[in-house]
Amino acid sequence: MEKYLDIIKNSYSGYWNYLKQELLFQNHWDNYFYGLIAISLIVWLLEILFPWRKNQSIFRKDFWLDTFYMFFNFFLLNLIVLIALSNTAAQFFNDVLSMVGMSVSNFQLFDVDDLPKWLGLLIFFVISDFVQWNTHRLLHRVDFLWNFHKVHHSVKQMGFAAHLRYHWMEPVVYKSMLYIPMAIIGGFDAQDVAIIYFFSIAIGHLNHANLGWNYGLLRYIFNNPKMHIWHHSKELPVKYGVNFGLTLSIWDYLFKTNYIPYNGRDIELGFEGDENFPQSFINQELYPLRKE
Repeated sequence: MEKYLDIIKNSYSGYWNYLKQELLFQNHWDNYFYGLIAISLIVWLLEILFPWRKNQSIFRKDFWLDTFYMFFNFFLLNLIVLIALSNTAAQFFNDVLSMVGMSVSNFQLFDVDDLPKWLGLLIFFVISDFVQWNTHRLLHRVDFLWNFHKVHHSVKQMGFAAHLRYHWMEPVVYKSMLYIPMAIIGGFDAQDVAIIYFFSIAIGHLNHANLGWNYGLLRYIFNNPKMHIWHHSKELPVKYGVNFGLTLSIWDYLFKTNYIPYNGRDIELGFEGDENFPQSFINQELYPLRKE
């Protein structure tokens, strides 16, 4: 027990020191704080210059709420609970494996250091995106998880910051599902992961932005605003939703969950019963706990 308490304590102190380094710009290529700000400002500028819904305000409905969600989920959530929880869960998993004479390395199929850098990053990206695509489907199909995911689908006007409006439970689910698949790959350093992470953040921002782009033939590979808006449609052809892609759209085309019947610029967003969904951050966070 003392070991786990030390992990929790060190997680808090370690992440706090890391966050201070981010704010003071002591981290450069992998500075997620200023990287998030830079990507957000660029995509917001694109929204202003090339708006798809021209009558939508620059400061759209819930703009400031979503901006708060963006920084809360990306940074404060890690400080409050997520890093400590992740590190403790990882150590517990390793301890369980050691009891049966195994370790995480037993799951490792290869080390990316043995591959060309570009190939290792590509494999890491494709595997993680596929796992997240399946996790996203679970959030829609399991009622317990859907009550948490409703926070994200409560967006009524799409904009870049809506990308990171989600309940704190979601990253717990995503990270749990990713842990073992990612254990089969080893050898990445922080800058390698930052490249993938920044790319995914940029695509996610664009998917939710007020932009009418579909990327031409690349739409069959990368998710895009004209595809993702149908994922947020209030009226859907199937019960559990469509277009589950996060960064890649190819999984939806491969597994027949793609759906773009026509230009969805002005469709109503949300979910059935969202008129009764809480409007404030605190009440949205508490909603799944109150839901019978």
